Amino acid sequence: MNNSSTLFAIIVSSMFVNNIILMRFIGLCSFFGVSNKFSSAIGMSGAVFFVMLLATISSWLIYYFVLVPLNLVFLKIIVFIIVISSLVQFVELFMKKNIPGLFKALGIFLPLITTNCAILGVTFLMLDYKFNLGQSIVYAIGVAGGYSLAILLFSSIRERLEIAPLPNAMKGYSIVFITAALMSLAFMGLVGLFGY
Repeated sequence: MNNSSTLFAIIVSSMFVNNIILMRFIGLCSFFGVSNKFSSAIGMSGAVFFVMLLATISSWLIYYFVLVPLNLVFLKIIVFIIVISSLVQFVELFMKKNIPGLFKALGIFLPLITTNCAILGVTFLMLDYKFNLGQSIVYAIGVAGGYSLAILLFSSIRERLEIAPLPNAMKGYSIVFITAALMSLAFMGLVGLFGY
């Protein structure tokens, strides 16, 4: 496989085949918590995209240029969590100062990114797959795109379900979990497409 087809396989696989939410079931707290409104899902997916990309680049560089040479690989969990929480704080301060409208619109959703296990999961998965920096960046873009795709599709479905004539037993989180399961089954149809 040449380099461009490898990168294409990585991005398609991480977006669709191994979707971080619907196939790996990582990041479900924000998936269920923020997806009740399409506008909040857009804000959350944009913030996750930015933080995931920066966290992946930072974690890769710190791991291979600091932790491995100093034989401190056992500290990677602590270091990666510190990197992610620092990036979220940086994004929060930057948005508060330069984009106050978007900062107010996102509200509580910005600090929630710190506890989003999908971002931490990506930093470990890129190491498990032994990706180089370029492949790790493409992988982070694919995972963030898959996260955004899943949460935006789910939020648009949830908004329609709010006005749908459902039996009382199916209202609320009952239909939400059934919908998420059906979306997951749809994405399972893509398993085996690529090897990642």
